[in-house]
Amino acid sequence: MKTKSLSISFSEGVSVSVDSGSSVSMPDAFESSVREDLVRRAVHSSRANRRQAYGHREHQGRRKPVAGMKHSVEWWGKGRGVSRIMRRSGSREGAENPHTRGGRRAHGPKVAKDWTQKMNTKERRAARDSALAATAQGEMVRSRGHRFDSEVSFPIVIEGSEGSIEEFDLNQGTQRFIAMMDAIGVGEDLERARTGRSIRAGKGKMRGRRRKTPKSVLLVVSDKSSIGKAARNVPGVDVVVAKDLSAEHLAPGGDVGRLTVFTKEALGEMR
Repeated sequence: MKTKSLSISFSEGVSVSVDSGSSVSMPDAFESSVREDLVRRAVHSSRANRRQAYGHREHQGRRKPVAGMKHSVEWWGKGRGVSRIMRRSGSREGAENPHTRGGRRAHGPKVAKDWTQKMNTKERRAARDSALAATAQGEMVRSRGHRFDSEVSFPIVIEGSEGSIEEFDLNQGTQRFIAMMDAIGVGEDLERARTGRSIRAGKGKMRGRRRKTPKSVLLVVSDKSSIGKAARNVPGVDVVVAKDLSAEHLAPGGDVGRLTVFTKEALGEMR
């Protein structure tokens, strides 16, 4: 599979010009069949394997009472015609039992629970190749909700007209990066991600996850030390090194067809 790259050149300020570049041979992975079921399973497995163990503390009496066990209680003993549960001191009201008001949970989450999901290495690689193939199909990318110009052809490969595109000038770097995305026809998707940020529902907003940001362009590079700094402040944009590429980068949430831009140097490392 071959495609034409886009040659990027920068002039004064943040102005960018795009010309037709050289012919590029794509890795064999781009000709794989799209297996959405395999990709979704790989993504769910990757997310499950990152889960941290959580659960209640072991009850240690009055020294460190856990939720539902913070009452002053007494036991009435046997032979009084009532159930043998703990009751609030000086009251008939039951306490500290799963079926009583304000009591503990019956079967709370256990720290020892294993959340991991095993997946064969060859299956994981096949899922990554399948997700790569989906990025080369414009109708799949559009059906995922991404916005781009009608004349954009997939897969999108960029190269520098003079030297490597990854040796990015960080003077006005973020503005230059946005201008470059506009020039190749995907700037509308950056705007979609910027305006689509919203406040998260639930308690996550109090735990460092206040905002949700839509996923936008994925930039695949061979070295992100320079261009990664220029792109890291753009909402929705992710920069990943080719050797670290996974199905989760290419199909967030298990939905194939992420809008992906490859540098010519990154394709050289993917073969």
